[in-house]
This record gives sequence, structure tokens and C-alpha cells, in this order.
Amino acid sequence: MLHFECDYLEGCHPRLLEKIVAANLRQTPGYGVDEYCRKAKRLIRQACQAPDADVHFMVGGTQANLTMIKAMLRVHQGVISPSTGHITCHEGGAIEATGHKVFTIAQEDGKLTAAALRQFMVDHYNDCAIEFLMRPGLVYISLPTELGTNYSLAELRALRAVCDEYHLPIYIDGARLGYGLVAQDSDVTLADVARIADAFYIGGTKVGALFGEAVVITNPQFKPHMRTVMKQTGAVLAKGRLLGIQFARLFTDDLYFRISRHAVQMAMKLKKALQEHGYALVGSSQTNQIFVRVTARQFQKLSAVMNPPVWSSEPDGGYVIRLVTSWATKEENVDALIRAL
Repeated sequence: MLHFECDYLEGCHPRLLEKIVAANLRQTPGYGVDEYCRKAKRLIRQACQAPDADVHFMVGGTQANLTMIKAMLRVHQGVISPSTGHITCHEGGAIEATGHKVFTIAQEDGKLTAAALRQFMVDHYNDCAIEFLMRPGLVYISLPTELGTNYSLAELRALRAVCDEYHLPIYIDGARLGYGLVAQDSDVTLADVARIADAFYIGGTKVGALFGEAVVITNPQFKPHMRTVMKQTGAVLAKGRLLGIQFARLFTDDLYFRISRHAVQMAMKLKKALQEHGYALVGSSQTNQIFVRVTARQFQKLSAVMNPPVWSSEPDGGYVIRLVTSWATKEENVDALIRAL
């Protein structure tokens, strides 16, 4: 059977595993203060062109999101998210469980627009009961979005301008950041992300690592006491070097971006074939996620070679399925799926 369900089906890139094995019996301090973590932080700061940034390693995306959002908000504040945001749809109410409301705004192709954000803020401050309302205190977006789409640099700058107008920090979920930055429609660099966001994370779990995310904090306001907040949320790994080893290797020899390009190339090859075979694409993703509307007959046909990952059901009995490539996707498997179309 072929598998295109997600981008973390495999373990990790072999170069990372080699480094983990080589360091296995070395003794190092715990909790991320070892030489590997120091090296990884230095390399990430260099890649972000942010020499003063704080870098923290966490195990997974939900952990990173709830820890950072909890740390960046005061008790009376909530976080603004597009309606398709990961924190809204796929994290089991993790943010709400910390006592913070998630304000959802209608998205356009997965994205939060500056116009929609400004209108939300205008409506909020015009509410006659404002003193009894949870206050917006943070804007959350993901790059790329949950629908695989990318923000342009102009769109990010427009969001930043509205946030500055209302004194709102921006936090960017970068679970698939590598795939977004290398896509053909992207004019955004990692340095751009570091300049625009107050904090963000570089995804490793979905981009070549066994597990792990690298949180980057550029706004000095949110740097103090982060380790304490991390401890409260269980985000300080005792064997922290396992995270440092992986990110140090990912950010050596451009590995992070090279393996991201492979995933996107495989996705675009598959996307082109789907179009040529008459399949109806949904959305405008140029990253490693492809959304396809299939009829019941097409679904049955694909089921002969894979378990088609259903994103949603259609009234006519068809489905929208999501096909995902990764750093480890074999071209021979893409070719096999294309033959089955």
C-alpha cells in the first residue's frame, strides 16, 4: 500500500540518526544546556539573521503552541486565529485549557488577511460591553497554512502593520515552515519571518527530525522567564541534547531546506499528474499538501493502492482528500500513485 497521509510517517533523516548514535554514550548536562543545543542555537540564529534571538527546543507542535501562547498572553487576553488554524481545529482545546480564548476570523484560502484582522479589532473596540470581554492579545498564523497555502511577504507586512496599530504581537506556527519557504510561490525567507514575528517555531517533527521544534523569540518582551513557563507545561526535555543534535544537523549544509525542496518537488509532480488525469484540485497549495476533490468512483479506484486520507465528505457522496509528501517521499511511490490514477 502507498502512504501519503502525513509528513511524519518515517522516523528521521539518516544524517540526524547518525549524529544521535555517535553521541549516544557521551555524557552531557541535561535540560538543553549541553554543547549540542548551544551549537544548534547558534546555527539557527545565523540562519534567521537574528543574533539576539532566544532559541528554545520543544518536543512537539502542540506543546510549542500552548507554551508560547500561554507565555505571551496575560490572564485577560485571548489569541486571534484564522478559522482553519491548527490551534482552532486540531489541538483538542489545548489553548482554551490554559484559560485563554481563541478568537476565530474567517480565512481566505487558509490565510488571515490584514483587512479581516482590522475589521475584527474595530468591531471589538466598538462593543459597548468591552470592559467585560476577553481582550485580543496575540495574533496566531501558520506558515504555510493548514491548507498548504503561503503568505506573501506583502501579506505578512500588512498583518504586521495592523498588529503594530493595535499593539498585538504575532506568533507564527512553523510546523511545516521549511516546505513553505522553499515553495515556488514563496518570496519569504527565514530572516523575513524572524523580522516580522515576535516569536515563531521552526518545525522539525514534520521536516526531517525524529521529533522536535525550535522556538525562536525575537521580541525582548517575551524572553524573560521562558524556561520557567516551559517547565510548567512539561516542555523541558531532560535529555535535551536529543533536540540539539537534530537541529544542529538540520542547519548544517543547508540540509533543512534541501530536504524540504525534495518534498515540494514530489508534491508538484503529483499535483501536475492529478490535473492531467482530470482530478479537481481544491485550493492553491504550492507546498507539500495537495487537496483533491474525488468522486465516489475515483475514491474507490485510489483505494486499491492506498487508504485515501479523507479531509471532508461531499454532499454528492464524494470526498476531499489530502495527499501529503515529505522529506522522505520516494519518487518511485509518487510514480506508482500516478500510474493508479
